[in-house]
Amino acid sequence: MADRAIFQYFVVSRSDRLLRTAYLLTRDWGVAEDLLQESLAKAWFAWPGIDEPEAYVRKALVTTYTSWWRRRWRRELPSDELPEAVTHDPGDDGRAELWRAVGRLPTRQRAVIVLRFYEDLPVSEVAGLLGCQEGTVKSQTAKALAKLRVDEAIVRELRR
Repeated sequence: MADRAIFQYFVVSRSDRLLRTAYLLTRDWGVAEDLLQESLAKAWFAWPGIDEPEAYVRKALVTTYTSWWRRRWRRELPSDELPEAVTHDPGDDGRAELWRAVGRLPTRQRAVIVLRFYEDLPVSEVAGLLGCQEGTVKSQTAKALAKLRVDEAIVRELRR
């Protein structure tokens, strides 16, 4: 019973932050909620053996998102219809365009950017969450930042 109360407290106290992380990964609030729900369900089943619950759920977010993205990519169907054009909000200070550009990054690079710069995690912790070497985190960060520097939408925004 104590485990259940501790888990419930964890969910109540950390869900907002974890949901923001899920949103930054998915760029869709509904999908982010589903991703967080599935990650918390995984944490519930492993709860007695978890030493650092937030790190565990954050890793579950990233790995579950990556597996969802891979599955979805294979099922994507081409369409003759283009989505509606997005108009520029004059009150936008460029952050929205930056996050749209982050959303265009490959999955792993997006995860590295979110974890390093939004979650402000050190390279070693990001490497642990992603299950890779620190050098991989550094190279993925460098590649992602290089792509963001030449992203036409961001360059256009900076010229305004």
